[in-house]
Amino acid sequence: MEDPKKTNGLNGKSAPTPPLAPLAEAPADDAEASFAIEPAPEAVSDLKAACERFVLARYRVKLDGTKDTLSILDQYVKDARAEVLAKPESLLLLQAAIGAYFGEVVRGEFPATWFAEGDHDGWRLDMTRVFLTFNPIGMAREALTLVDAEGWHAHIELDEAEREVVEGRIARLGHVEEEEYYAPTSRFEIIEIAVDAIRTEMQEQGLSDVTFSREDYRK
Repeated sequence: MEDPKKTNGLNGKSAPTPPLAPLAEAPADDAEASFAIEPAPEAVSDLKAACERFVLARYRVKLDGTKDTLSILDQYVKDARAEVLAKPESLLLLQAAIGAYFGEVVRGEFPATWFAEGDHDGWRLDMTRVFLTFNPIGMAREALTLVDAEGWHAHIELDEAEREVVEGRIARLGHVEEEEYYAPTSRFEIIEIAVDAIRTEMQEQGLSDVTFSREDYRK
């Protein structure tokens, strides 16, 4: 198993480390900024609501579904690890609730659709404006256990043609400690960097209007 402190979130592969030129600011994307968020599947909504109840009960803080609340989610994950150690059976519910909330925060920032059928290890969040998919519940599982969750697709999956540019951007983050690597805020940052890198490449290639559907991910 690779040391997670040295990986970049792309299927667990190590990031390149050569010097990189300063990151150019991505051109504005009006279509990205004005997308409509479709309702989440009922199963996702129920789990998201459960996460909000758990956090409210523990901290008396109401989550509002924005990325600004991810630091609170980080703290909840950290505190919930003790519960998972004491009651291993609690992991399945906690990872599902945290993952659903995290996935909905991501959907609040980027166009994406849920594939939420079957067991939770098969769920995915599929991006619409870039070809990128991952399992938020798998990410939550890793955040709670601090180990790689094989078979849960917790690392982002993307087109191999775009891997190099994305890895180059992510490599700029440098070394992170294990706990920070798995934290929801760090995973969100990796997703944000990846989406920005892919969108910039698409715009430069004149592919700004291209979108991706469930059929593109599950042919």
